[in-house]
Amino acid sequence: MEDHVARFALLLCIAVAASASSQTCNPMEAEDNPWVSVSGMLIGCWTSFIREDKAEVHILNLNFSGSDSKIFSLEMTNAKPMNLILTSSETAYCLCKLNADVNVYINNDSTIVLHGNEHPNNVHKQDFPTQDEELVKWARQKFGGVTSFTTIRKLKKITSTGTKGTKPDSHDCILKNEDASEKHFMKIEAAPLASFKSCFPQQQNPGDEAELHIINIPENASIRNVSLRVDTKKISVFLRGPQGTTWTFVNPQHTHFGSNNDILLPTITHRVTPLFTLNSDYAEDVQRKALDHFKASTFTSYTELRPEDSLVLLVLGKKDNPEVTETVPEAVNPTTNAPHQMPLFMQLYTSPDYRSPLDPNTKVQSNKRIYAEISGHTFGDIVLTIKVISCFVRTKGSCPVVKELPFMPEACSLNSCPNSTRLSFSLDQVQEVTSTTWDLECAVKLCYSEKCGDGGIAKGNLEVTQPCLQPPTPPCFEFGLPGVLGIAFGGFLIGVLLIGALWFIKIKTGYPTGLDIRSTAANLPGCPCSGAKRQPVSTNPSPSENSSANASIGSTQSTPTSSMA
Repeated sequence: MEDHVARFALLLCIAVAASASSQTCNPMEAEDNPWVSVSGMLIGCWTSFIREDKAEVHILNLNFSGSDSKIFSLEMTNAKPMNLILTSSETAYCLCKLNADVNVYINNDSTIVLHGNEHPNNVHKQDFPTQDEELVKWARQKFGGVTSFTTIRKLKKITSTGTKGTKPDSHDCILKNEDASEKHFMKIEAAPLASFKSCFPQQQNPGDEAELHIINIPENASIRNVSLRVDTKKISVFLRGPQGTTWTFVNPQHTHFGSNNDILLPTITHRVTPLFTLNSDYAEDVQRKALDHFKASTFTSYTELRPEDSLVLLVLGKKDNPEVTETVPEAVNPTTNAPHQMPLFMQLYTSPDYRSPLDPNTKVQSNKRIYAEISGHTFGDIVLTIKVISCFVRTKGSCPVVKELPFMPEACSLNSCPNSTRLSFSLDQVQEVTSTTWDLECAVKLCYSEKCGDGGIAKGNLEVTQPCLQPPTPPCFEFGLPGVLGIAFGGFLIGVLLIGALWFIKIKTGYPTGLDIRSTAANLPGCPCSGAKRQPVSTNPSPSENSSANASIGSTQSTPTSSMA
C-alpha cells in the first residue's frame, strides 16, 4: 500500500512540475517582434506654421552609423506644397519620388545623393548650418518659420500621407524629445533599434482575461530611460530592467502595470516606486514573477531586448499583417511579399514523383490531378516550414470567377524538399466554367517550431481544357414476331375504327353515296342521271344556304321508297 501511495505522490509531483513548466517559454532570437517595436525618442518639433504661399517647411535630420544601410526612399508624389530641408552627417542615397510642389534644400557640403527625381530644378543647394538649433534659426529667417523638425535613426522609407503637416495650437519650434510616429502627415519606416528575443506560450488567454505582456531588459544593457506607448486596451504589462531604469508611460490609460523600477506617469506628473525586487534577468525567473504578481495562469508575449540608444520608445500593440504585392505570374511564379516575409515560389508537376515540371504553356485536362511544390528561402540560419492554409482558382478578366480548390498534402521529407511543402489537387471544380485560363493562389503560413505567422500567397497559372467525351450511342430497337403481330393488329384495329367513324358520320349527315348522287342530279336540269357530277360544295356556306340544304335533305329522306318504286 505504501508503494502505491509513493508512486501516486511521485506522479502528482511530475504532473505539477509539467503544469508549471508549461506556463513559461524559452525566448529565441528574432529579427522582429509581432507585439513590440522600438524607435528612438529623438530631438524634434511640430508646429502650426504655414507660409503665405500655402507651403509648409519641414526639416529631416537623418542619423546613420557606420554599419547602417544608407539607402532610403522618399515617396512624396501626393505631398502638400512644402520646402523640405534634408541634412545628414553621413553619405546617404535617396530614391526620391517627388511632385512639382516639393522643393528640396541640401547643404553645399552635403553628400546626400538624390536618384529618380523627375523635377531636378526643384533641388537647391544652400549654405546653412548643420547644428539642430542653428538650422532651425536659419530656416526661420529664410522661410519665416518651421512646420516640423524630425530626427530619424536608420531611416528606410518616408511616405507622405497627403494630409496637412501642421499641428494646431503650437506656434514655435522648440526642440525636445518626441515620438515621430505621431506626425500623421508622413509614415516613417526605420530599421529596428534593438535586438530581440521573444516567445509566446501555446496556451492562450481566455477571452475575458486581460492580456499579459512581459518586457525584460538584461542587467548588462546600457539603457536607463525607456518610454512606453500602449496601443492595446485591457492589457497588463510587466516591466523588468536594471537598477536605475525609468519607464515613462506615454498613455497609461487602460493599462495595469508592475515593475522593479520607477514608473513615470507624465500625464498626472506622478512617479510610481518599484513594487517588488527582481535582480535576476533570467527569462524563466522573470516570467514566473510576472505570473505571480498578476495572479495569472499564462501570458501573451515575452520580449527580451537590448536597445542600442540610451533613450528609446517602445510601442506595444499587435502589428497588422502587411499587404501582399501581386506580381505577374511567370514560368516559376515568385510572390513578392513584405520585406520581412519569405519570397515564395510555386512549381507545378504532372506526376506524384515531382520529376516532370509543368510547362506554363501546356494545357491540362480538367480530369487530371496536378501536383504542386511551394518553396522559399530561409532567413539566415532560421529554418522555417511552410504550411498551406487554403487554395483558390480565379479566372482572368474584368469579372473574375473565384472557386475554392480542395487540396491534399503530399509526403515530403526534409531531405528531399527542404524549405518547401507539396500538395496535389483536382480541377473538377472548374469543369462547369467556360474559361480555360486560371490563376492559382495558395495562402500559406510560415512556422518556426510550433509558432506560425502570415507568409503571404504563392501563385501559379494554368491552361485547362475539357476532356474529350465520346458521343452517346443511339439505342437500337429489335422487333420479334410478337412485335410484328402487335403492330399489324394495331394497324388493322385503327383502320376498322376509322371506317366505322366515317360510316357513322355519313349516316348522321344523310349522305348515302348512291342516293346523294341521283337526288342531286335530278335537281340539276339538263344533266342525265348517269353522267351527272357533284358540284363542289363551299367550305363555308352562308346561313341561308345551310337552311335550304337542310330542308332539301329532309325532303329527300322522306321519298326513298316511292322513288325506288
